[in-house]
Amino acid sequence: MNKFSGIDLHSNNSVVVVSDEADRIVYQRRLPNDPLQSRAALAPHREDLVGVVIEATYNWYWLVDELMNDGYRVHLANPAAIRQYEGLKYSGDFTDAAYLAQLLRLGLLAEGYIYPADERPVRDLSRKRMQLVQCRTAQILAIENLFSRHTGEQMSSERVKRLDEAQVNGFGFVPDLTLAIQANLAVMQTLQEEIGILETRLMQRVKPNPDYALLNSVPGIGPVLATTIMQETGTISRFTKVGNFSSYCRCVDSRRESNSRKKGEGNAKNGNKYLAWAFVEAANFAIRSCPEARRFYERKKHARNRIVAIKALAHKLARASYHILREHKPFEVTRCFR
Repeated sequence: MNKFSGIDLHSNNSVVVVSDEADRIVYQRRLPNDPLQSRAALAPHREDLVGVVIEATYNWYWLVDELMNDGYRVHLANPAAIRQYEGLKYSGDFTDAAYLAQLLRLGLLAEGYIYPADERPVRDLSRKRMQLVQCRTAQILAIENLFSRHTGEQMSSERVKRLDEAQVNGFGFVPDLTLAIQANLAVMQTLQEEIGILETRLMQRVKPNPDYALLNSVPGIGPVLATTIMQETGTISRFTKVGNFSSYCRCVDSRRESNSRKKGEGNAKNGNKYLAWAFVEAANFAIRSCPEARRFYERKKHARNRIVAIKALAHKLARASYHILREHKPFEVTRCFR
């Protein structure tokens, strides 16, 4: 008899449910997040299990890897694409886990991509760099705001980056304000040092990959964006069509239609936020360095507005990147901007 398992994973425990072909529950239990106990719970059903579904929460790595190493067929459920019937009177962890198993049985499970375990550390390192850059930007903005608030003048971010303790003391602010700016400056400088260390390591890891050089051939895409796009995309073959990749990059409209009329929007956040950011950044850089991209942007901007134009250009660059990675050929400007 075929069986199906759903696991509702939380921060400190997981609810394991095993059901049969008629959706009858044959096992259900809440377990602590311990690999040994999770494996022991599924072991009696191992021979009959068609698959195990785990919800893609922030902490799924350990459980997916343990079960895959044990030979289970593991599926990662995409929670952003799964919605239960809203008319249900009761819903809880056990019903959620059973629902995941039922979706697997029916062949209706919206699955997420299980990024290869040996490649995840580099992707996590790339995301950590982005997090530190955001923290550094917060410190820069804090210094700019304090300076403007007390002088009425503006200080550029480039000038903030070149500040030192002596220059801050030279502003002539009261001691408390000087101390506040020095605190932001110290944190900013520490973050800059750590970012440099991470960037050096990332370059060592990504430069040998031929996809890195291919992505650098795209207008607006430099070392940082190429690294982000490469790591967040993973294996390009997992996207069967260019439209699937564009949708994953959040470069297509989210809308619902009926009788050729818009009736609302779908899940606009379904996709990869890091790729969405990367291609918008690439579009902003491309209009400065590529005349063809600039003309495309100006045409779209004239017809609509700046935001729509940037998103349209980001969509163009995402599609170009897909074909570059699929065909292993560098960027061709005439093919992208005909």
